[in-house]
Amino acid sequence: ARPSSTCEPDVQLSSKAWVRICMPSGSDTPWNGDLVVYAHGYVAYNQPITIPVDQLQLPGGASLPGLINSLGFAFATTSYRMNGLAVETGVDDLVELVNVFTTTHGLPNHVLVTGVSEGGLITALAIEQRPDVFSGGLAGCGPIGDFHKQIGYFGDFRVLFDYFFPHLMSDTSPISVPQWLIDDWPHYYTATIQPVIFAPTNTAKLDQLLRVSHAPYISGVITTIDTSVLDALSYNVLATNDAVEKLGGQPFDNQDRVYVGSANDTQLNQSVQRFTATQTALNHIDAIYQTTGLLTVPLVTLHTTLDQQVPDWHELLYRIKVILHDSLAFHQYVEVNTYGHCNFSASDALGAFGKLVTMVYSPTARFPSPRRYLPMIAIGP
Repeated sequence: ARPSSTCEPDVQLSSKAWVRICMPSGSDTPWNGDLVVYAHGYVAYNQPITIPVDQLQLPGGASLPGLINSLGFAFATTSYRMNGLAVETGVDDLVELVNVFTTTHGLPNHVLVTGVSEGGLITALAIEQRPDVFSGGLAGCGPIGDFHKQIGYFGDFRVLFDYFFPHLMSDTSPISVPQWLIDDWPHYYTATIQPVIFAPTNTAKLDQLLRVSHAPYISGVITTIDTSVLDALSYNVLATNDAVEKLGGQPFDNQDRVYVGSANDTQLNQSVQRFTATQTALNHIDAIYQTTGLLTVPLVTLHTTLDQQVPDWHELLYRIKVILHDSLAFHQYVEVNTYGHCNFSASDALGAFGKLVTMVYSPTARFPSPRRYLPMIAIGP
């Protein structure tokens, strides 16, 4: 049988972004005339700018471009023109990607945008801001509810960690991370932090850290606790300096935060480090990084209930925005009851994509129903 998917050589644009286009190539599944563009998740600022191929694999090892092509859609993705915090130019990078595709393959009948994590936020912003380009979107595990609160989630965890486990990281600043710690991470976590926080004598402190920070985990499953701590600290270490630079100032503010859930909340709130955000950074977030909830084309959002990187309360906050803008007809939320950031099964992703297709295509559209295509996919458990 002929392969059902053919990816063209990656091309670098004048913006410095790389693009990859994959087309259906099997005689049994011709191109249906529509395009799916993919907005990838966060890549550390100190990594090379390239297509993150590790993010193009579904659970079980299936190829995301191959899956999309087997449904009859063309697939295109971009590296973005920058790594790290890439939201500011992310929508422009997606629009540029569509323009490249249109130049080489013709104007698609419909363009659907999908994305996860940081790409989930870029997807939601693209749907809100450019309905002239995108017919609908699927945003997974993105900080779509309130970007200020997402900054607060990582910042709170770091200052609480320094309170409960002094001297492990507290000789470094939570808002200006030294280069040696960035360079030595995650070895520093494994060698220096992990043995201390999981020592039996520190169980009570670790429990308090998790309780006060509201970091999700599965009770009794140590690996989920380890992952939640590592991920929260990793974003503080690897993303803080990049965020400060791109936002034009320091965005974390806990001056008025009241922390609760420790053995002595009075002592905690008197002793924990306090920081004040610069107004420039706050204004920058308001102008660029905040969703509105005003929808004129369909958006499906997908989240796990125990997401340790981008908590699922973002979905409630986004839903409130949608309601306030009378956009409920254009929004569906798919909840996945499990632990892990973007930890969706292939069937979860396909089901959410099916909801999007159902919302976008009218009953008389040439593309009749996702149900016609979904049973064709076998991609393991």
